[in-house]
Amino acid sequence: MSHVSVTSTALPARREGVTGGAARVATGAPSEPTPDADAALVSRRPVDNVAAVPARPLSGWGRHPWIDTRLRPSQDLLNASRDAVLFRGLGRAYGDAALPVQGEAGLVTATPPADRVLAFDPDAGVLRAEAGLSLGGIRQLFLPLGFMSPVRTGTRHVTLGGMVAADVHGKEHHVAGCFGAHVRELLMRTGDGELRRVSRTSHADLFAATLGGMGLTGHVLEVEVELERVPSPWIYSESERFHDLASVVDGLAEASADWPMTVAWIDTSVSGPRAGRGMVMRGRWAAADEAPSTQPLPHRSIAVPFTLPSGLVNGATIRLANAALWYKHGSSIKRGVGHPDPWFWPLDRLEQWNRGYGNRGFTQYQCVMPRSVELFREFLLRFQRGGGCSFVTVLKDCGPASEGLLSFPQAGTSLALDIPISPNVPALVRELNAMVIANGGRVYLAKDAFTTPEEFRAMYPRFDDWCVVRDRYDPQRRLRSAMSRRLFGD
Repeated sequence: MSHVSVTSTALPARREGVTGGAARVATGAPSEPTPDADAALVSRRPVDNVAAVPARPLSGWGRHPWIDTRLRPSQDLLNASRDAVLFRGLGRAYGDAALPVQGEAGLVTATPPADRVLAFDPDAGVLRAEAGLSLGGIRQLFLPLGFMSPVRTGTRHVTLGGMVAADVHGKEHHVAGCFGAHVRELLMRTGDGELRRVSRTSHADLFAATLGGMGLTGHVLEVEVELERVPSPWIYSESERFHDLASVVDGLAEASADWPMTVAWIDTSVSGPRAGRGMVMRGRWAAADEAPSTQPLPHRSIAVPFTLPSGLVNGATIRLANAALWYKHGSSIKRGVGHPDPWFWPLDRLEQWNRGYGNRGFTQYQCVMPRSVELFREFLLRFQRGGGCSFVTVLKDCGPASEGLLSFPQAGTSLALDIPISPNVPALVRELNAMVIANGGRVYLAKDAFTTPEEFRAMYPRFDDWCVVRDRYDPQRRLRSAMSRRLFGD
């Protein structure tokens, strides 16, 4: 989990002409070291001599691409934002969204050291914190108090700033929407150098462009968000096994009609009548009278100690692993009250699991399309015919699109595939993207590494509106990334 640094220092009400707000007091508990893959880079010691920051290869979570990056950790985002071309949180963007442009000397600021809780109103459940505070930090500090982030991603190793930049979603999107729906205000430094308090009533255009804007509309320094009040810190869940894709899709839809948190896993390695077999998981916060009286302590994890050989994760090993998961579940419905950590973040039990894909890495292809058994059956067939294989394959139901101009989810069902990098992957992505575009869908920018500018524009019809806002607050295009160079031509 990322550091949860807290003090008892009262912060000033105004900073460099930023208006609004009252003095804020940082409170909480001592920090713990992060087990994240970027831990060696994210030192808690600030780096003042920018010229002394060396360039070193850095990648996203998918370990592709690798780009020489000058990464500077900072506890002082206010000053660090003056010369950074990009902010980077805990490195869970899979592709090139949190990487600088290849060959440029721009400085990237690592935000996790800036993770103080600045204010919390227990009556309203409103938290204000620095952008480097992680989802795991929120879980540690606030779940024992009866509060939790209203949106939970598939890993706890994501910062508040990253959650805003990607406008993240989770198992609850069909009822809670994206994270941005619960954000009340941001403190940002935009590309023109100005500090601004940004909300739905102040710089509303910038607010909408920042949700899902992948950090390209300005550096997020602080986030004010309304937390969810929960009846207990435990989860009541059920899981059920289904024998084909149609049953999984229908079972997920039925679960989403009645449950606040739903997700499905499918087996992409089986063909024929049982193609897409899988399990549907449905959950809710346990009521106080059905939950244990104790607090669920954060689960410890183990780390993959070194990078495994490339090619170890392949069609054959994935087929064996998928079969093991399928038979392990059994035919009966599993139900009961359990720990929240494995429900929200099952892969976090194995830190740095991305090393299992070797030096070649992998890409996560996540798309959203209308809910249709026939559509996803054809998608799965094209994936298999294209030589694709995926161990972690997840379906989630999505509600309406958010206000974020480049936010990913929209009404329908999302499908996420973890695909080992091989020579045929670019062509496979072209094939899948064509089908997604033909059906009015899109891919998730926080996961993407291979989509072309033409494909992106066909998927995101509000991109021109986003560009107008970006031009207004960063006319010189000072804030750029490898992703914006690839997709936007920066």
